[in-house]
Amino acid sequence: MLDRAAPGDVSTPLSIWVVSDGRIGMENQALGLAEAVQRLTPADISVRRIRWRPLFDKLPSALKASWMLDLSSDSTEPAAGETWPALWIATGRSTLPMSARVRAASGGRTFVVQTQDPRWRDAAYDLIVAPAHDRIEGPNVLSITGSPHRVTPERLAEGSAAFADRLEPLPRPRVAALIGGRSKAFDLPEAHAADLAGRIAGAVEAAGGSLMLTFSRRTPEAAKAAMTARLAHLPGLIWDGAGPNPYFAFLDQADHVLVTEDSANMAAEAASTGKPVHILPMIPLKAADKFARLHADLRERGAARPFDGTLERWSYEPLDETARAARTVLERMRRG
Repeated sequence: MLDRAAPGDVSTPLSIWVVSDGRIGMENQALGLAEAVQRLTPADISVRRIRWRPLFDKLPSALKASWMLDLSSDSTEPAAGETWPALWIATGRSTLPMSARVRAASGGRTFVVQTQDPRWRDAAYDLIVAPAHDRIEGPNVLSITGSPHRVTPERLAEGSAAFADRLEPLPRPRVAALIGGRSKAFDLPEAHAADLAGRIAGAVEAAGGSLMLTFSRRTPEAAKAAMTARLAHLPGLIWDGAGPNPYFAFLDQADHVLVTEDSANMAAEAASTGKPVHILPMIPLKAADKFARLHADLRERGAARPFDGTLERWSYEPLDETARAARTVLERMRRG
């Protein structure tokens, strides 16, 4: 690589650009990895969010050019007088056309990392950090359990402090229930949501504990209503989407974490806490082999088990895959 400070050189912080379409689930993968690198070496992080104009959004990546980006997009090239970053970390299909050109455009100065399986021009990136359940292989591929994320003990404690007055008085065991919703592979119809809520209520009541419940943006309204009606009587907090997000606080305060099987991100984040992760079943819409492989991986690591209606405790070494990916990034950069 040319004209780049070596990682760990405290005199010159590593410059990192984090690029995504701005959706929280996408951005957090790239940003989480960037922050993990920053914990290992001084670095300056710049978040760049891009969107393609609707007319061009569905075009194949090979046909897209930067002039097709929406005017609301952040620049993905250095401004006058600026240089390319030492490290580019991007996530998602929308970033592929830009990521694939960075090495050439920067004259080799920029080390390019793409998270997730690009499914296009794999050799164009210096490193692909992909979920092991995607089964992508190659000399520039690092497979990890789940995806990079921003969950750290420090961030959990910080998030928990904002909700301490509401969560710390709750009886234990405290159960965090992270509910997803309809996707290509799964659905959460009203009847199933009500049945699931009944099973959750039974487990919490039997244990004499409390519930901390949060829904995702994909959760159908009918499912939300059914679960809220069945669970509202329990001690705890059901987040309705208004006000600050208690997600980190829930993970920090929980003794058990229940996660619907549609979310790889939430399962991996929960497994980073070292707390028992119970996988909640949904209605399958098609074969979900990737999710099955992820859950099998988590079971093998001792992190997760299918929810059986009870709150059995167990312990395991918390997953720290984001840190492992960050170390690999710096190692590959040092090789040049």
